[in-house]
Amino acid sequence: MSHMETAHPYFGVFIMLLLATVIFFGIVYLAKSVGAALARKDTEKLKLSIYECGPEPNKQPNKISVQFYTFALLFILFDIEIIFMFPWAVNFKLLGIYGFVAIVFFLTLLTIGFIYEWRKGALQWHSIA
Repeated sequence: MSHMETAHPYFGVFIMLLLATVIFFGIVYLAKSVGAALARKDTEKLKLSIYECGPEPNKQPNKISVQFYTFALLFILFDIEIIFMFPWAVNFKLLGIYGFVAIVFFLTLLTIGFIYEWRKGALQWHSIA
């Protein structure tokens, strides 16, 4: 009998990963099936009501402005810019001209995005009235 082509060093790991995935989804399916079969089907309105959790939830009377979301998104964008620039600044001499060209390209893209947001009015705070 000839030696099979299973001599790759990661073949055993692949088989274990495949087996673990099949077992995981099998257990999830089994738990879902057993839970659905054993669950009581008669739900009462009293069981679904709030129990000592305060007043019943109502729709919020005031609307939250989209400006908060936009400002948060822009903050994250420019905060991540600084996070990417810090390692570049630390290794500036080591990176040489390639690092300089890369950061100029990166800053150019961010500047274009900033100008776009500025022209679209995302940095202006609109009044709700």
